[in-house]
Amino acid sequence: MADTNDIQTFIKPYLVPEGSEELNRSLQAMAASFAVTDDKISEIIKGLHKSMKTGLDHDDPDALPMIPTYVNGRPTGKETGTFLALDLGGTNLRVCQVTLKGDTTYSLVQQKFTITQEAKESRLWDFIAECVGVFLEEHDLRPAPGKRTIPCGYTFSFPIYQTGIASGNLSMWNKSFTVPNSVGRDVVNLTQSAFQRHHVPVEVVAVLNDTVGTLMTSGYSHPDTQMGIIFGTGTNAAYWENLENIGKWTGPDRKGEMVVNLEWGAFDNATEVLPYTAHDNKLNRKSSNHGLQVFEKMISGLFLGEVARNAILSLVDQRLIFAGRSSEILNKSYTFDTAYMSEIVADASPDLANVKVVLEGTLDIPPTTLIDRKVVQHVCNMIGTRGVRLSAAAMSAVLLARPELLTSTVSVGIDGSMYQFYPNFERNLYSVSRVFLGEDFVDNRLKLHLAKDGSGVGAAIVAMTVDRDRNR
Repeated sequence: MADTNDIQTFIKPYLVPEGSEELNRSLQAMAASFAVTDDKISEIIKGLHKSMKTGLDHDDPDALPMIPTYVNGRPTGKETGTFLALDLGGTNLRVCQVTLKGDTTYSLVQQKFTITQEAKESRLWDFIAECVGVFLEEHDLRPAPGKRTIPCGYTFSFPIYQTGIASGNLSMWNKSFTVPNSVGRDVVNLTQSAFQRHHVPVEVVAVLNDTVGTLMTSGYSHPDTQMGIIFGTGTNAAYWENLENIGKWTGPDRKGEMVVNLEWGAFDNATEVLPYTAHDNKLNRKSSNHGLQVFEKMISGLFLGEVARNAILSLVDQRLIFAGRSSEILNKSYTFDTAYMSEIVADASPDLANVKVVLEGTLDIPPTTLIDRKVVQHVCNMIGTRGVRLSAAAMSAVLLARPELLTSTVSVGIDGSMYQFYPNFERNLYSVSRVFLGEDFVDNRLKLHLAKDGSGVGAAIVAMTVDRDRNR
């Protein structure tokens, strides 16, 4: 078994014996810069714990946000009923009807509505009400007997400052939305007012983000779920924390648990712990949110391909691959998609035929040699390996923050394209975590589960827990 605390373990696989001495010197330096040894992961875990503790105690711009979500009821998997969910993203509004069957399973009926430019610019709230009205009519949905409204969970994927389980003020618009008279106002009130105008018999009883939804979706099927994680275009996590550990919580109850949204993509914005390279710095310098979300930029699908593009171009500039030639496509930012990385890393053919198709067919690189293709595959592997090791470090840190739970089975619900599609991502999460969580725990009690459609189903499940608690 390779010694993952030895820097050579991260260098030797990426040397090319048939390549030039100059090429191998550059590959050695690049591999060393992307290496994340076990000692480095231990340092990152300590840094995460310090940042988590500070963020739980008080709001601090240099610490993780650690946002209390007001979600404090774990699903048992035995709940039954039909609940609505709204999932508002940057492109689509998903309206879902989720039926909980009481045996840890559920069924899902959903409809996607493409958000119009007019909705993004002016009439979003009425657009949402109209879409929900269409969904109710098409599926013949009405409030339960004796009720005036259908309870609904609301996944709202824009920045909000949450003030209650069913209230949150919009901090800012992003994703090209510019709806006026919305920033600083309660998004649930704005939506609810539109429902009333359009006579839509729906009540939003919970608002949440997609990570909390993933946690709750997994929790319904696996009641021992402790974390929900998104490893996709972006990354974030939520977990169950003891209320007595949330120093900044000002609510009346200090007993029990609450889901905390870490917003861990913002970890180490002060650039003190993570392993930065020149290729990360180049990406960060050119990004619209320079100096922010630096952890996310190292492990999420939106950015990994761009880090790889920067690294590949640095070798082109040294005339070490592609005979020093690039292409118009490769020279443009964000043209080397992380999906290409997945395809390149997975290519096990002797002549790396799929790598050739990506480079020459998709990216319009001039004819490549086998050495060129090997080098590109090595670069993608270096960056992908760093990404999964950092992902495992963050997951391990959060689980270690509740050590009393590690004597029992712990499930983690995960959604996102990196987890689903990047080669061996799940297997490597388990492998790296063994070092920090212990082989016995990882091999016998840690269960990672895909929580697909987590943001929609999870919103319905939170609506169910709220409805259950207020009817007690």
